[in-house]
Amino acid sequence: MNFREIIDSLMRNKSRSILTGFGVFWGVFMLIVLIGGGNGLRELLQNNFAGFATNSAMVWAQPTSKAYRGLPKGRSWSMDYRDVERLARQVPQLDRVAPVLFVGGKRAVNGEHTASCNVSGVTPEYADIQTPKIRYGRYLNALDMEQGRKVCVIGKRIYNDLFPEGGDPCGHSMRIDSVYYEIVGVDFRTGNSVSVGGPVDENVSVPITVVQRAYNRGSQVDVIAVTGRRGVVMSKLTGRIRSVVARSHNVDPTDEQGVMVFNTEVLFAMLDNLFRGVNFLVWLVGTGTLLAGAIGVSNIMMVTVKERTSEIGIRRAIGATPRMILGQIVAESVVLTAVAGMSGIMLGVAILQMIELGSTTDGIAAARFQVDFSTAFAAASMLCLLGGLAGLAPAWRAMKVKPVDAMREE
Repeated sequence: MNFREIIDSLMRNKSRSILTGFGVFWGVFMLIVLIGGGNGLRELLQNNFAGFATNSAMVWAQPTSKAYRGLPKGRSWSMDYRDVERLARQVPQLDRVAPVLFVGGKRAVNGEHTASCNVSGVTPEYADIQTPKIRYGRYLNALDMEQGRKVCVIGKRIYNDLFPEGGDPCGHSMRIDSVYYEIVGVDFRTGNSVSVGGPVDENVSVPITVVQRAYNRGSQVDVIAVTGRRGVVMSKLTGRIRSVVARSHNVDPTDEQGVMVFNTEVLFAMLDNLFRGVNFLVWLVGTGTLLAGAIGVSNIMMVTVKERTSEIGIRRAIGATPRMILGQIVAESVVLTAVAGMSGIMLGVAILQMIELGSTTDGIAAARFQVDFSTAFAAASMLCLLGGLAGLAPAWRAMKVKPVDAMREE
């Protein structure tokens, strides 16, 4: 039996074929959309933490939650530049130790254009902890620190507000409060990215030495960002880091609220575990839907075989072998399942493409809501396998039809 005969057979039972194929179509469509949506959601969350070193941690001071050495709980305190030196000296497993100062709620002015911004005083090492996405110019360097240069790296939204005509802004000046800064770089990370000190696209990075003088911050430090050396598990250093900072300020070394240590390694592990569970759930639901569709194909094919008993008997009478009957029923089942499944795959990919286009900003998609080729191929292979299995029971029944019994039913 050739392919054309299979199609003709399916067309003679058009309404039943459409009803049967719809179940498979819907199952595959749901599977593709769920997988693609899960991939996009995962990428969106990963973009929120883009640039963060996976073995990094942030340390900052909060009111104490425990009394210590006669001092009451609830006491406010702050870190200073000496804590940076202490961590670098007493915790040799650390690779980078970078202090950060924040000044929020400012406005940047460039001629007639203004933009709201937050100022971050950082060191060049901070780029190794939260990597910027430099579109124009460069990041801050050691000479900027040593010479106290009034230079800055601006975020994407600030760039768009201050330079609506576009172009390279490096070399231009802008004013924050009464201080003029020369723009040396533009960080094009999106506003969805998590950043210490506020939205990354509204951030202005300035040498920390300049912020200390401009805002009279002295040796005070708001946050200390650290990374571990290769092979070091940051979660094992958390207690040591807290102890070094706490003891120098008469804070209980076990006070996890007083000395807050945010470990990004734990965060990334939580995200990985979350999406392992999401992927398992997606495949479980999708596979269950496909199996339900395959069972529907098997049931409908069983009804079809019963209705075509006379036809099968005639074919047997004129010389068709049981193997030929088996091949016919299985082939019809596989073709029906494959056509419905491929239609579901194509519609699912089209829907995902529309979602991706809808999330595009400035010509850049926020996330890739798509499935890769291997996933689509695996889904198509599973469809063919399920189609063949779905046709086995009806085909076996068709093989047992005897010409004499078929004629008697007629």
